[in-house]
Amino acid sequence: MMSEGRNSPGLMWREPWPQPELLTSFGCGAPAEKKIYKYKKVLSNPSRWEVVLKEIRTLVDMALTSPLQDDSINQAPLEIVSKLLSENTNLTTQEHENIIVAIAPLLENNHPPPDLCEFFCKHCRERPRSMVVIEVFTPVVQRILKHNMDFGKCPRLRLFTQEYILALNELNAGMEVVKKFIQSMHGPTGHCPHPRVLPNLVAVCLAAIYSCYEEFINSRDNSPSLKEIRNGCQQPCDRKPTLPLRLLHPSPDLVSQEATLSEARLKSVVVASSEIHVEVEHASTAKPALTASAGNDSEPNLIDCLMVSPACSTMSIELGPQADRTLGCYVEILKLLSDYDDWRPSLASLLQPIPFPKEALAHEKFTKELKYVIQRFAEDPRQEVHSCLLSVRAGKDGWFQLYSPGGVACDDDGELFASMVHILMGSCYKTKKFLLSLAENKLGPCMLLALRGNQTMVEILCLMLEYNIIDNNDTQLQIISTLESTGVGKRMYEQLCDRQRELKELQRKGGPTRLTLPSKSTDADLARLLSSGSFGNLENLSLAFTNVTSACAEHLIKLPSLKQLNLWSTQFGDAGLRLLSEHLTMLQVLNLCETPVTDAGLLALSSMKSLCSLNMNSTKLSADTYEDLKAKLPNLKEVDVRYTEAW
Repeated sequence: MMSEGRNSPGLMWREPWPQPELLTSFGCGAPAEKKIYKYKKVLSNPSRWEVVLKEIRTLVDMALTSPLQDDSINQAPLEIVSKLLSENTNLTTQEHENIIVAIAPLLENNHPPPDLCEFFCKHCRERPRSMVVIEVFTPVVQRILKHNMDFGKCPRLRLFTQEYILALNELNAGMEVVKKFIQSMHGPTGHCPHPRVLPNLVAVCLAAIYSCYEEFINSRDNSPSLKEIRNGCQQPCDRKPTLPLRLLHPSPDLVSQEATLSEARLKSVVVASSEIHVEVEHASTAKPALTASAGNDSEPNLIDCLMVSPACSTMSIELGPQADRTLGCYVEILKLLSDYDDWRPSLASLLQPIPFPKEALAHEKFTKELKYVIQRFAEDPRQEVHSCLLSVRAGKDGWFQLYSPGGVACDDDGELFASMVHILMGSCYKTKKFLLSLAENKLGPCMLLALRGNQTMVEILCLMLEYNIIDNNDTQLQIISTLESTGVGKRMYEQLCDRQRELKELQRKGGPTRLTLPSKSTDADLARLLSSGSFGNLENLSLAFTNVTSACAEHLIKLPSLKQLNLWSTQFGDAGLRLLSEHLTMLQVLNLCETPVTDAGLLALSSMKSLCSLNMNSTKLSADTYEDLKAKLPNLKEVDVRYTEAW
């Protein structure tokens, strides 16, 4: 067996390697273990710190110059200093730094023990601008990121790395310093030579982001998994967020006829942790005409028009200043990681199961910043990257669902959604199964984006028609009208019709009887759609939760067969109501829930003698106007006046 000491040539050994406790420090005249014991005894009863510092330096030199290097030789001085610091908490900052500098040579090839990591963390928090952080801690953290195999076994190493990066972020240059550190960990070439760096950096980022919501999560469910992860290692520090978090929390969706409309009104409250429910995506009961159901041509139930549920529930979270800075730093690091082509496949794989807590996914700032990372995945042509946008298994939401319209993270009316669909359809996902999933869950957003000229969505709608994804005739007709409302859609639909002549036959039969506009549609969207074809047969129109105003009334009055109109939670006001009352005399069902209408417009409804169902919930209806309407509308059988003066 060959062994080379630091200052000696190789020696040939014929006997088995001796046990560590029997190793001697050749040239020193005494066993290394005895020398370590001597220093341990001397440092256990410190008198003057200048003497202690001198002894520490001598101890370090002894460990470095020992010809036979062994873990016990290198770790013993670190353990002694770690115990010394834990038992003497009244040291000055300068004494702290002197000790750190003294043991720095040992840290070049050895991880610091747990208690020493705690000491380093404290130094990073209290003196982030100290030169010790840059000159001593930087190589230590670099070694941790390159060689650590499992932060679960040594969580304090992860916490030290986390606090070190936060200390860098506190410097004048801030994120520029952090960015240079990430670049140094990747290396100058196009491919990082250290395979452990990326997973270790991601683990540090995930733990730091989790810590921003830690106390709130603990108060919600006592989070035993979090306690296991932290392993009881993190001490209370100043980086925890100010609690409680303030939430803007709306009520659950209305899913039954008995549900009260008051539950749909938004309230700004500070809620208890046990009250939080983050729904990523809801099955829409508001769009029966848009689902890919087996031909349902029956007349709609009156409740179907009145009970239209919102696309999703939202929740806004505010963090304390320190937690907010921590979150910003580590989300920025994730963005930096996504910029490296060689790291992107592994990063996408690590983030595919969505490892963030529900509170983070409900935090608008977090999802808005993380959107850059998801966009990078969506732009990457490699299937191993963009396939990670989908969920890991059926029934579990992925980034595709979260950033789709109606998803909890969507904030752009579907731009990112369109780019994700484009890249997925351009690879191996151009299948009937994928189109069927879009038709069942995202047909509304697809139609709205196609109505606004998005070419990808126009292609999607054409493929749905070509593959017979949609069975409902009214929905097919609405898709055709949507395609014909734009130049690119009309051109692609004509090309489709050349291949399938029966689609033109379907269109010649007349327009749909039921129509539901996607949420966030505007007056211009409605005008563009209604001008694209014939809607003389339209009887049921739902504009619930769209952005239409009274200006759309001039288009609604051109629908002679309209019997049911849903305007729930729109900005449709008195001017539009007066125009409707003059022209739509055949209207039977009208939903004005949560609209800004007042008595001035509601009084005009007295001329609509065919009305049999009227919802005025949460409007500015007065008791006198309500009595007047009851007297003048003999066919009125169903009325909702809750949360008005007439209630």
